[in-house]
Parts: sequence; C-alpha cells; structure tokens
Amino acid sequence: MPVNSEKQGASYSLPRPYEVSREAIAEFALATGAKSDYHFDTEAATALGYKDVVAPTTFPVIIAQKSEAAYISDPESGIDFSKVVHGSEQFTITRPIVAGDSLDATTHVDGVRAAGNNAMITTRTEITDPAEQPVVTVTSTIVVRGDGE
Repeated sequence: MPVNSEKQGASYSLPRPYEVSREAIAEFALATGAKSDYHFDTEAATALGYKDVVAPTTFPVIIAQKSEAAYISDPESGIDFSKVVHGSEQFTITRPIVAGDSLDATTHVDGVRAAGNNAMITTRTEITDPAEQPVVTVTSTIVVRGDGE
C-alpha cells in the first residue's frame, strides 16, 4: 500500500471560504436532474422560508472534494490521483445550503487501511458557516488502486 497511513488523523482545510452562488446551485441542479423550483427561483425559495435559492442535498460534494483535494495532492499522502476511485459518500445535513452562503471546510483523514492491493481511505469533511456552526458533514470512502490493478 503506497498510501501513507501516517496521514491518518491529519486535517486539511480550504484556503478560503467557498462562496455559494445562484449560478453554481443552478448548474449543479441541472447536472443532477434536480428540478424543484426552489433550486432556480428566488421567489419559490423565499416562499418556503429560505433567504435565497436552495442547493440540492448532494451539492456539498463540490465543497468536500475541494477540501479533500488538499489531502490527495499532498506529496506526503502517497496518493497517485490517477489510481483514485470514488467509493462512497454520505451526507449529514444540519441545515440546507443556500445562495449567498460563505462556507469553510475541513477534511479529516479518519481512516487509512489496506484492502488487498488497494488502500481504503475514509475522510470526514466538516462544512461550517462563518460562525463555525455546522452546516453539513460529508463522509467519503476513497479507494486507491494498488499496483497491477
């Protein structure tokens, strides 16, 4: 397993907050087939009590992957990105993400283990607002294929 297991317990943060825009929400909604009016129309969202358009529930993957990229690209991680395969993703939502949010993210490397020739990495990305209140937690499993795969 070429992945550095000593990185288990390490944390990586976004260099600056992720600014959620109406355009990003609309693009993600279109790409994922989310068709609810409140993803595109401010009036529809505000009629439901939101301050602006609402992101689809899987939108946080964009933010989480930006944060995870700091770990994956760390030369000390031992990860060859060309061998990375997405394993799984889970979202624990504290509150919806809406346009205008400014969100921070910190990825924690919770587990690194061998599975045959492969490495299985579990990350947990905590996405928070400017008051450091939780918004979403994204838990991911990343598979790094071993040699000969």
